[in-house]
Amino acid sequence: MIKKDIVLDAILTQGSLPLFFYEDAQVSLEITRTLYRAGIRVFEYTNRGTAALANFIVLKKAQQEEMPDLQLGIGTIKTAAEANAFIAAGADFIVAPVINPEVGAIAKQHDLLWIPGCMTPTEINTAQQHGAALIKLFPANILGPEFMSSIKDLFAGQLFMPTGGVELSIDSISTWFKAGVCAVGMGSKLISKKVLDDRLYEQLYTDTVKLMEIASSFSIK
Repeated sequence: MIKKDIVLDAILTQGSLPLFFYEDAQVSLEITRTLYRAGIRVFEYTNRGTAALANFIVLKKAQQEEMPDLQLGIGTIKTAAEANAFIAAGADFIVAPVINPEVGAIAKQHDLLWIPGCMTPTEINTAQQHGAALIKLFPANILGPEFMSSIKDLFAGQLFMPTGGVELSIDSISTWFKAGVCAVGMGSKLISKKVLDDRLYEQLYTDTVKLMEIASSFSIK
């Protein structure tokens, strides 16, 4: 099985994709270890600050030494240069807030999953034309589950994942799955600024276990 299919299978099995960025490399590492301890086997570190690449390299080293079955992706990739830099650092998949066909082509060249962000049917169609197996609905708090319900028949067979505003509750998560998504992206609603700043690792562990229990119950794998 190629890397692209391994990662997609992991996301579908997990039913969720946690994501975060933090400037401090050690905190980023402890967050990663906590997610892993709670059962997460695929997550996205986001390219949201100047320390992102250096931190990612630290996380990748730890992943190889401590968490070999973890799929570690990079998000907020908007340019070819960013894609190439993080792929060289060992990114297992690429997530983007936008559609840049050049980024999609680079991911394909390396047999990596590319998850572009879309907000309209036209963008979804464009993403499909450039080989996006999984599309991120972003920002999900603006689009809402009703958007997913409205467009799913237009794009039968396409896999979707909302990111931005999905709440850590069975009501929110189940509503999205019932609307037709295959997984939910979980950022600040799971890994909040307070969790990061105050190093609330045990709270994160408990919340992540809760996420796993809810999302895996709707998993399509």
